[in-house]
Amino acid sequence: MYGDNQPKEYPFVSFVTLNWNNTDVTCEFLESTKRLTWKNYEILVCDMNSDIDPTERINSGGYPNTRVIRNGRNLGWGPGNNWGMRQAKGDFLFVVNNDTEVTPALIEALIEPFLRDDSIGITCPKIRYFHNPEVIQYAGFNPINNLTGRNTSVGNCEVDKGQHDVSSFTFSAHGCAMMIKKEVIEKVGMFPEKFFIYYDEMDLSARVIKAGYKILYEPKGLIFHKESMAMGKKSSLKTYYHTRNRILYMRRNTTSLQFACFMSFFLLFSTPKATFKFLIEKKYDHMKSFFKGIVWNFKESKYSIQ
Repeated sequence: MYGDNQPKEYPFVSFVTLNWNNTDVTCEFLESTKRLTWKNYEILVCDMNSDIDPTERINSGGYPNTRVIRNGRNLGWGPGNNWGMRQAKGDFLFVVNNDTEVTPALIEALIEPFLRDDSIGITCPKIRYFHNPEVIQYAGFNPINNLTGRNTSVGNCEVDKGQHDVSSFTFSAHGCAMMIKKEVIEKVGMFPEKFFIYYDEMDLSARVIKAGYKILYEPKGLIFHKESMAMGKKSSLKTYYHTRNRILYMRRNTTSLQFACFMSFFLLFSTPKATFKFLIEKKYDHMKSFFKGIVWNFKESKYSIQ
């Protein structure tokens, strides 16, 4: 499992990243990995049925330890990463968005906490916005509010002045970049495939914590995120999945009383607010997607393959 040229203190790490019609962005990510100081790794580029096969282009890029594996359909974020993890050889699995760029010592920073504390199941780096590189996107997550079904990212939109430079346990991993100990996946399962995209990392995080593991925000690790390049910041599809999965997460992770309170708030306050907003902005496709996401939850089971 470990590379021939590195001692056992250097675990083998499998990068799992998805590509879907974004080969330019994926190559930018892979270019950044050339600067990694950690050498005992593989990168699996999991192509989700892109219109143009990226294999030849990626293979010609001279990216170390990298191979492309193609699926005949777009499985979505969670199922796609599960598919990639099933083919990974690492003791640690680094699930990372292709619209990121890594920093040289990232892997050392994320691996070190595992080697000193067996209770840690996932580590996440500090995430900054790529196009505003001094601004933080993620320095951990605050807990989800059981009334609103929403949570906030610690440090989001703050200029990084070192105010979040202490590692701390956090409510949830961030799907943009998360290092998972393989034994955790073997014990609690992979991403819940019911979600397709959004909220699935939070559902997995909830299971990880229930199993007795901890999730650590590690600021010594740093990654830059281009954010929402696959689906777009204002996509109606994004509205659909955010709405659908916000309710689904609450169905799966709250008591009956908590869920009843959440749905009362959602139907009495969140729904009229969203409807009014979409009407004023004439975003009728978003409004349709919003209600479609609600209706889905009345027709589908909350249970998932994972």
